[in-house]
Amino acid sequence: RVMLNYQKLIRDNTERLAENITYEQGKTLADARGDVFRGLEVVEQCCAMATIMQGETAENLSANLDTYSYRRPLGVTAGITPFNFPAMIPLWMFPTAITCGNSMVMKPSEKDPGATMMLAELAHEAGLPDGVLNVIHGAHDCVNFICDDPTIKAISFVGSNTAGEYIYNRASTLGKRVQANMGAKNHGTILPDADKNMTLDAIVGAAFGAAGQRCMALPVAIFVGETQAWIPELVERAEKLKVNAGHVAGTDVGPLIDKASKDRILKLVEEGIKEGATVLLDGRNVQVPEYPNGNFIGPTILDNVTPDNTTYKEELFGPVLCCVRVDSFADAIKLTNDNAWGNGASIFTSSGPNARKFQHEIEAGQVGINVPIPVPVPSFSFTGSKASFRGSSNFYGKAGVHFYTQLQTITSNWSHPENAPAWSTTMPTLGTK
Repeated sequence: RVMLNYQKLIRDNTERLAENITYEQGKTLADARGDVFRGLEVVEQCCAMATIMQGETAENLSANLDTYSYRRPLGVTAGITPFNFPAMIPLWMFPTAITCGNSMVMKPSEKDPGATMMLAELAHEAGLPDGVLNVIHGAHDCVNFICDDPTIKAISFVGSNTAGEYIYNRASTLGKRVQANMGAKNHGTILPDADKNMTLDAIVGAAFGAAGQRCMALPVAIFVGETQAWIPELVERAEKLKVNAGHVAGTDVGPLIDKASKDRILKLVEEGIKEGATVLLDGRNVQVPEYPNGNFIGPTILDNVTPDNTTYKEELFGPVLCCVRVDSFADAIKLTNDNAWGNGASIFTSSGPNARKFQHEIEAGQVGINVPIPVPVPSFSFTGSKASFRGSSNFYGKAGVHFYTQLQTITSNWSHPENAPAWSTTMPTLGTK
């Protein structure tokens, strides 16, 4: 009932949440609304948690002997969230944890904590009791507290590989459960039989939307064979994107989160160019007259990028697309699988057999077929893999429920005294041999 109230309050306050996200994080208002909505979907899923958490029963395995299972809450859990999705990722965590019967301590990014605070206030308004959802603020000391405090039994984290590996190693050593979604370098494979217009539009949107600050962005486009002739048209489409503050109508690409992020991306792009990448579209010196000191980088496209290039090896987390040219479909699959990360991968094709081959051979947790950003709806789970994920169970959906609960199996015997079994020291078996 609390979650039913909560989902309505989020709907009613979507615009207020989105405006806060745009103000603090910088993404466009349209993208901020999507941020809220994708989190809201998880809350809606949690409204049916009683069904999702149902256990299993096997009756009369032997005379008067039944076995059944429950999913039991862990107790106190914690969530550590990044700056890039201030509403969606907290909503991946605490609604599922709470409706599974736990309490949660949330630590939002210190760069944009406003949305988490607003979501916590709305949860209280929806009827969530005091002490069930708690928000703390800070950086390293807060993280260490969450990792070390023995009261906290499980930690959910989304963010960089450096932080994720640290949290996973520190907390799991102390016996805590950890699920950590980390870095990514998602690849999109373009086959000659793909619909050109749809494919190019999809790549532009996935590479430069949210200024590339998505773990499911598409920063690598693999052009197979004759599709390499499509690259100039890709550049033409990217050139048309409008760079400005997120609240300005018509903006396609907003600012980066801070100056440090901008400086890091500029440095990596410069290194990549020195190593042989060709600049087809250079957004490094983009000018936004209304905000001359803004952390803006315009859409940037690098061609002839090789696997040993810095811009290919590093997660740039900005509006930079690396174009890689290969001769065959097999080359594209191998290139993608040789990449250490495994968050997602996409293919653009009109061939069912090629799509099926890709689906079964690609080593990525989330696969898109003519879908550039294949983030599953909450009835499934966010299934990052390889170096993009650490832990035993993924986020939301059934995997999320499993993470926040302990499976308990009960075997019971309710025999009448006159029919009670004769107990012995031998290993119990069902029935007779």
